[in-house]
Amino acid sequence: MEPRPPASAPDAGSRVRIDAFGLSDVGKMRKENEDQFLVASLHKSMQVHHTSLDVFTAIADSQQAGAYLLVVADGVGGLGGGRSASSAAVEALASHIANAVRVYFNRDTDVEDAFLAELERGVDLSHQQIREKLGQSASRGPATTLTVVVVAWPRTYFVHVGDSRAYLFRNGALRQLTRDQTVAEELVDQGVMTEEQATRSGLKNVLTSALGGSEIKPSLGLVDLARGDALLLCTDGLTKHVTDQTITAELGRGEGAEATCRRLVDDALAGGGSDNVSVIVARAAS
Repeated sequence: MEPRPPASAPDAGSRVRIDAFGLSDVGKMRKENEDQFLVASLHKSMQVHHTSLDVFTAIADSQQAGAYLLVVADGVGGLGGGRSASSAAVEALASHIANAVRVYFNRDTDVEDAFLAELERGVDLSHQQIREKLGQSASRGPATTLTVVVVAWPRTYFVHVGDSRAYLFRNGALRQLTRDQTVAEELVDQGVMTEEQATRSGLKNVLTSALGGSEIKPSLGLVDLARGDALLLCTDGLTKHVTDQTITAELGRGEGAEATCRRLVDDALAGGGSDNVSVIVARAAS
């Protein structure tokens, strides 16, 4: 887990508005979009704002939210299996959060530990849901990445499986909060390959952890947000074609979340669009 920043009370004197938007595109070369995403606010119940899933009903007003839930998932498996896996994962995770997680958090360390454990449990339940729903017993079959962020101002909690990413943009700088769970990254960590060699190896697309697969290794962390910060969640359909420098420039424009999402998706398509691409941008008002 990421090193824990010191707990800090939210700014009680003024409500911080979160502008969040999600968008997904099938890309130029795939016949089906196996990505899923969810943008929801958490009140005493969950209210969904943008999603690729038909099971949720969109509700527009987010001003009184106690927290925000952001999710992206990238299914793998082909013949509709990847889409079924990503759908099952997001639906199970969102249902767990809506029913089991308290929205109004205090800053007690024990409560934070329990909340992170609850997020991890939600990921495990999603994993089991995929295997049960799709009738999987073997190690091979439909699977999905999952990257989840919960913003409870100013705290931001995240849990991650696979190679979909979460980024923090602050003061003109981009920081990747997650680390890809791929064979290439493991070999770089072990000193077997350099980053350049790993990029050329083709192993960046081989997952070592995925929901519905033979093994999941959830990675958890937290960070405090500040006014003016932005969060980006994305599947690898974005990062295959759009550099960190371009992502930084797009987030640095300071446009609304919807406009930024549309620019990033357009950048991915202009760069080749070889995969499904999904992005979520959430901005904290300055």
